[in-house]
Amino acid sequence: MSPANQSRQTEILADESFMSADDLRSYMTDLEMAKASKALGAMNKAEEAQRRLVATLSEEIAVTPEKIAEIKHNLATKTRAAAGRGETEVLVMRFPSALCTDKGRAINNAEADWPSTLTGRPRQAYEFWKEHLQPAKYKLRAIIIDWPGGLPGDVAFFLSWS
Repeated sequence: MSPANQSRQTEILADESFMSADDLRSYMTDLEMAKASKALGAMNKAEEAQRRLVATLSEEIAVTPEKIAEIKHNLATKTRAAAGRGETEVLVMRFPSALCTDKGRAINNAEADWPSTLTGRPRQAYEFWKEHLQPAKYKLRAIIIDWPGGLPGDVAFFLSWS
């Protein structure tokens, strides 16, 4: 193709809203950067939500006779529904491992003193089980249930009656 025809062909492509290869690569780069920025924004929002959750669960709640009755009622509803489905345990609490003084290490290793690592509301939940549910032969199992980035993430408390 002659230089004049090549120039004319480029003009035609430009007039027809075609992008040059350089423009297309630039466009693709901009799209990838926008996607990465959006993903980063979502990660930042998730991290902020996690920080708020840890702050909330770090604060103990007032344990009144009314609160104890409310918790017992909610647990009775959950356990009866699970038993009706033929299940022998129910998830009663999920919380970030950041609420353990060792970030969940003792729970992950099934160490006997794992309860001593609990803080805030998880500690209160354990104490509630110890005082109100263990005497009724309920068992409490704590496990790490997710591993973001290969590190302990959330801890789950399962109440069982088998």
